[in-house]
Amino acid sequence: MKQYKVGRYVFLSAIGLVIFVAGLVLIKLLPEADGILKTLPYLCVGMGVGIFGGNLGTAIRNKMVLKNPQAAKQIEVEQKDERNQAIGNKAKARAYDLMIYVYAAILLAFALMQVDMYVILTLAAVYLFLVFTNIYYLTKFHKEM
Repeated sequence: MKQYKVGRYVFLSAIGLVIFVAGLVLIKLLPEADGILKTLPYLCVGMGVGIFGGNLGTAIRNKMVLKNPQAAKQIEVEQKDERNQAIGNKAKARAYDLMIYVYAAILLAFALMQVDMYVILTLAAVYLFLVFTNIYYLTKFHKEM
């Protein structure tokens, strides 16, 4: 059975909270910053919230599982269930299909709004990376199966 630890996730959650608060403080202290200091506070806020929320949720789930061993067994069975895995894979596939169209629309909208060229080229590069990654895995899985 899987080991459910809480302390590590509480510690990482606290680090996320510190990064989040540091970002908020930097926003207040450096309102007229230039260069990297202009975006650093917002990166800290985003990363801090993500680290805090993800690890806090995992810590709470692990705490509940430690209190109820039957729930841990049930969660493990549900994660290994082929039906649930197939449902998760189908949901990912649908989300990917939708993402491709939305991403292309955003790329086109940014191009029509005449956003800076480096932004459009970056978005186009990421879009092509996703498409080529899809093609790579399609050919890889066709050879394996």
